[in-house]
Amino acid sequence: MPVQEALFLRVAVLSLIEAAGDDPDALRGSLLIGGRSLLRHQIGFALSIGCKRIVLMAEGISGELVALQHVVEAGAAQFHVVATARALVPLIQPEDDVFVLGDGLLAMPAGLRDMLDAGPVLLTFPEESAVPHGFERIDINSAFAAAMRFPGRIAAALADLPPEWNTQSALLRLAVQSRIPQRSVPSALLDDGRWRIVRNEADAHQAERQWLRWHTDQAGIGAGSPGEVAAVAVVRRFGPALLHAGTRPALIGLAAGLVGLLGGGLGWLGSYATGFALLGLCWLIEHVASLLGRVERDSLLASGFARRSVEAFHMLIDTGFVVLATWRSQLPALPWGLRAFAPILLVCALRLLPVALPDSRWARWCEDRLLVGLCLALASVFLPFDVTLGLVVISLIGACLVALQLARRESGSGSVTKVSPNSQLTSRP
Repeated sequence: MPVQEALFLRVAVLSLIEAAGDDPDALRGSLLIGGRSLLRHQIGFALSIGCKRIVLMAEGISGELVALQHVVEAGAAQFHVVATARALVPLIQPEDDVFVLGDGLLAMPAGLRDMLDAGPVLLTFPEESAVPHGFERIDINSAFAAAMRFPGRIAAALADLPPEWNTQSALLRLAVQSRIPQRSVPSALLDDGRWRIVRNEADAHQAERQWLRWHTDQAGIGAGSPGEVAAVAVVRRFGPALLHAGTRPALIGLAAGLVGLLGGGLGWLGSYATGFALLGLCWLIEHVASLLGRVERDSLLASGFARRSVEAFHMLIDTGFVVLATWRSQLPALPWGLRAFAPILLVCALRLLPVALPDSRWARWCEDRLLVGLCLALASVFLPFDVTLGLVVISLIGACLVALQLARRESGSGSVTKVSPNSQLTSRP
């Protein structure tokens, strides 16, 4: 049994055939979304669901396809390019689990996976709403949602079809004739752009904006701090340009580090307010890099390791705040460490409050180092710095104590006094 199971593969059948708009040399699968081709998005999804063989229907080999072959092979899968339906038949065994994604399909990976996880299925939309958006009609009521899953034995019938037939259309007809269960995709996915066919360059620009918005919505704009809202706005406004230029999140993280070093250098030279502001800006740039990295990971496009040094980077920013605040202090230099005492307490209190109030919006603001940097810059220019720092530390620690005391009371009031099940028999009159 283990030997037989090893012979069964998950196979993805993709396509790079359809022209993008009126230009016959431009193909749908090559249109860029977030700096990566639609075909690259589909390959990322196929690898994520465990496909060990990816077959691409295309007229020939190109430099782009060679690069995609390297991506597939790095994911421990096989990559094949075939031009005809008959050439596809030997690559699919009857026992294989076959996934077909339509030419130009862009769908949010989580929703697409949920719809295909149940087993063999042919996904559909209502005909009247889907056909105008480029989806292929199945019958008078349904349109093909450009994604299906079926057993490999169905593909064997391709050998009997004329070579000029479109392979994916032929597989669709064979799946319908084999009575593969049809499942309707929620129309909301089509209406809000989470599931679409990208047909030309104009479609790609519109889809890219919606794609980026959906991937950044989870950053929590409504409940976010000012710095988080600013980071999301920057990603939505400049993210496409950065990704199309090939700017990877690691490079943006490096820029954040350089801005932080500049802030520390200006603080050492006596420009404390500018130094505080640049440290806050350093955090903002790093947050933009983290958001772009998360977009790539959620889109299954990231080819490198996930960035694991974010917390260490935030610790360096807090250390920079402590150092600059110590230099800015006007307290006596002796005893040793007196000037650094309040800045260290400030950073500790800023880190303690989110722990004491994990669900509070104000606690989330305390994690916003852009806001902290701007507040320290303003205090350095307009307020008595040391007194302000001391008052802020007392306020934050007091808020932590009050929050913990309230939580303790709520947990105490929520406890239930244990009552004997035979209280009526054991109680005295």
